Amino acid sequence: MEFILIIAVVVIAVLAYRSYRRTQLQTKQQHQITAAELEAVKRTADEDITRFGEELQDLDLDMVGKDLGDGARQDYQRALDSYESAKQAVGQVTEADQIKHVIEILEDGRYAATCVRARVNGEPLPQRRPSCFFNPQHGPSVEDVSWAPPGGAPREVPACAADAERVRAGAEPDVRKVMVGPQRVPYWEAGPAYSPYAQGMFGALGGVMTGMFLGTMLGGMFAGGGYGDYAGGYDGGGDGGGDGGGDGGGDFNPFDGGGDGGGDGGGFDFGGGDFGGDF
Repeated sequence: MEFILIIAVVVIAVLAYRSYRRTQLQTKQQHQITAAELEAVKRTADEDITRFGEELQDLDLDMVGKDLGDGARQDYQRALDSYESAKQAVGQVTEADQIKHVIEILEDGRYAATCVRARVNGEPLPQRRPSCFFNPQHGPSVEDVSWAPPGGAPREVPACAADAERVRAGAEPDVRKVMVGPQRVPYWEAGPAYSPYAQGMFGALGGVMTGMFLGTMLGGMFAGGGYGDYAGGYDGGGDGGGDGGGDGGGDFNPFDGGGDGGGDGGGFDFGGGDFGGDF
């Protein structure tokens, strides 16, 4: 009996020590991200939000005079709500890890906008896929393409149609670059502050994300993977933007990971938008 108690005490001590070391490591990693780096990644996210807002304005003009069904209206409202919520969320960021949730909101809006165009054009709803690896501002990817960073091994990465064509033709893709010191570099070479930024777009791919960034500055930070699944499924089809818009209203807490955003792609509880056309 005493032997069993000793073993139990040892096991508890080992688990407590591991938890303590893990907490220390997480704290150390957070301290490695300076205030200037946090502001840089917030600025990057804000630029992405602004770009999405401009795309929504263009979408609003494209929809004028067209007969929209309920599904398109709901998806459009969901895109507008995502834009507003992302703007609010990025203004409340105080830690780099919170950027992940901002980008997740933006991802949902981008997909909803893609669903609007598909519905209006009488096309099947697109698969729920992550953003273009090369430049998230391009919106959801449409296929995977083989690509290798300088000096690295080839790997499959999600790409928009234009970048996939560039890579197949041997040309440089249109890479999202950010300022690091006096120069612009690809976001995957911009340091640890951009880890949550990438996780917001690709974290749901788990170990696949680790392989995507292998050989880049962010690559070593993602070892271990395991971030769950996309609500609509990376390879799943169909109805991700579905017939549900956001829930509009309610108290917004961008960093609680919860909410009950509408539609089949759900995930957050969004507020109102300001681009709305006359539907």
